[in-house]
Amino acid sequence: MDNKRFILALALSFAVFVGWQMLFPQPAPKSNAPVQEQAVQQAQGEAPAPINPLAGENGEQGTPSPQDFVPTAGKDIHVETPLFRATFNTSGGVLERFVLRNYHEGIEAGSKQVDLIGAKSVSKGPLGVIIRRRGSENHTWLNGKWAYEGAEQISIGEGEKHVLVFKGRAAGFELERRLTIHSDSYLITEALTMVNLEERGTEAGVAFTAAAKSMTAEDNQYNPTRIAWLVNDGRSEEDDRETLQEEGVSAAGGLKWGAIESNYFIMSIVPNNPDASLFASVQNGIFRMAVDQSDTFQPGMSKTLETSYYLGPADRGLLASMPNDLDQAVNFGWFDPLAKPMLMALVFFNQYVNNYGMAIIILTIIIKVIFWPLSQKSYKSMDKMKQLQPMIQKLREKYGDDKQRLNQETMALYKTYKVNPASGCLPMLVQIPVFFGLYKALLGAIELRHAPFIEYLPGTDIVWLADLSAKDPLYITPIIMGATMFLQQKMTPSTGDPTQQKIMMFMPLVFTFLFLQFPAGLVVYWLMNNVLSIGQQWLITSKSSKKKAA
Repeated sequence: MDNKRFILALALSFAVFVGWQMLFPQPAPKSNAPVQEQAVQQAQGEAPAPINPLAGENGEQGTPSPQDFVPTAGKDIHVETPLFRATFNTSGGVLERFVLRNYHEGIEAGSKQVDLIGAKSVSKGPLGVIIRRRGSENHTWLNGKWAYEGAEQISIGEGEKHVLVFKGRAAGFELERRLTIHSDSYLITEALTMVNLEERGTEAGVAFTAAAKSMTAEDNQYNPTRIAWLVNDGRSEEDDRETLQEEGVSAAGGLKWGAIESNYFIMSIVPNNPDASLFASVQNGIFRMAVDQSDTFQPGMSKTLETSYYLGPADRGLLASMPNDLDQAVNFGWFDPLAKPMLMALVFFNQYVNNYGMAIIILTIIIKVIFWPLSQKSYKSMDKMKQLQPMIQKLREKYGDDKQRLNQETMALYKTYKVNPASGCLPMLVQIPVFFGLYKALLGAIELRHAPFIEYLPGTDIVWLADLSAKDPLYITPIIMGATMFLQQKMTPSTGDPTQQKIMMFMPLVFTFLFLQFPAGLVVYWLMNNVLSIGQQWLITSKSSKKKAA
């Protein structure tokens, strides 16, 4: 195998890998199961109308029987815990704000804390309830009557919990929503008790909803806001906004959770019903999601439906303690089995150096040490190939027009000097999955969000690598990275034809341009890896020169 061609193929593969992800994100499979189920239900008679968050907010209000129920005007209930500040509206118990106290939008002093909801999302009913029966769809926060008794300012101290109780009437049901909030968790659990106030039994669909503003810029290729879900067949996601706006996504078949998420934050619904289904879409820039389940309600009988909501950081440690395998919301694709252990190592090193930039450098050194013998073998093979270049060039001049004869003579030359051209490539093949795993990990780790490395350019007050999840604002690291890559190319034996050599010398420029927009943490890793590779390559070349001199 021609080493130069392999390196060129590897470089181009990386460029294609990144470019393809940016331009053509893999579409998630869409389930038609909910539509099929609804068709069967409608054929049988009374059936809930399908939930479609793209539809209007209209719905029929059921006629409640006269009982002791006094609705109150909607007002805000403010809840504060050590982790977040939340504002609920008593009209349906919808969530108007959910502010994460430990996370800010930017690194600037006075930057706002992250609000997962956003003002424009409130009308879409985040944490609302939709009831479907006999072809009508009732958005209870709009068409129901609600009452609330309790304090309007609630502070939950460490180790405590509080239960918000919202009582209402909608779609012929008496409703009681009990939302339990814990001081030390981002998980909110709900018990919804429903009583059928009509004189006959009925089948009804009940959907718990979520709505959130886009968590990232629409053109953010490395960190898109997306819809993700987990069913019995596995995890899926969709981040193409055009698809979400025009078609939406649906899923059924053992739905464990659905989520609106970015690399760093997540708003999820975790049903306590294996028959629940999901529908999600984007409407006017707002991400919407409904997790629906159907049940039969006899007259005067009450039933309690349970679900949970997680609103908070995409922290793997926190998600691991959540129900229904919610930790799978953080997923690095094919390289997930490699990415997560390396992130664990990164967190471990940071505990001692208290700087994720240094932790990245330490991890890079350790990976380099682990693969040192393989790299050593590869570089030695390249050095042997370099020594044969004059003879290979003569063969090209002699048999340039006869490719078959040229290949035969070249292989005979390798055999005579006991050089295996593939020995320089195979060690590098083993390292490729590790590299891409670390690439995916550094691209999506919440630990690197707003984590500083070198906050100010040395000797100045100019902000530099103050956020490893953002690009280098001065473009210093990607330019140095490109220079080290160019130096590597100069040190690597030139085994290809002149055209290949020109393409290879052009690759550092391509990669520099590509890395200008990469998160600084990833550029630091690649730069450090290049420096170590140059050092290793220099050592081998130096030893080889000494042997020749002797």
